[in-house]
Amino acid sequence: LFKESNGTNDSSAATCQVDRLQSEPESIRKWRDEQKERLEQLDANSRKQEAEWKEKAIKELEEWYARQEEKLQKTKASNRAAEEAFVNDAEDIFPGTEWERVAQLCDFNPKSSKQAKDVSRMRSVLISLKQAPLVR
Repeated sequence: LFKESNGTNDSSAATCQVDRLQSEPESIRKWRDEQKERLEQLDANSRKQEAEWKEKAIKELEEWYARQEEKLQKTKASNRAAEEAFVNDAEDIFPGTEWERVAQLCDFNPKSSKQAKDVSRMRSVLISLKQAPLVR
């Protein structure tokens, strides 16, 4: 039953609505039912697709974490090896081999990495100092 704004029951309003639904043509009622069914089907499909996307996202995220962990472990291993090699080389320090040690630590290939900062000026200074050391 419907209530008016003053709080009393209005059975005539409910009767009018029932009459309106009954006086509705069959084609409109059929269309309304089809629309309702179609919307329910679309909602079900969207919920299903959303669930599939969530599952796919979870799998991709797990794979990404696995790749990151593998990459981290490889980086750790290579850093340990590089550190060990550096420590072993540091023990073999002889006077006059300073520039050879600097050259080992520097990458003099200008096209080696495109994403790094431009160090061409520093590279040229080091090369010139290696060829003609400063006189003290």
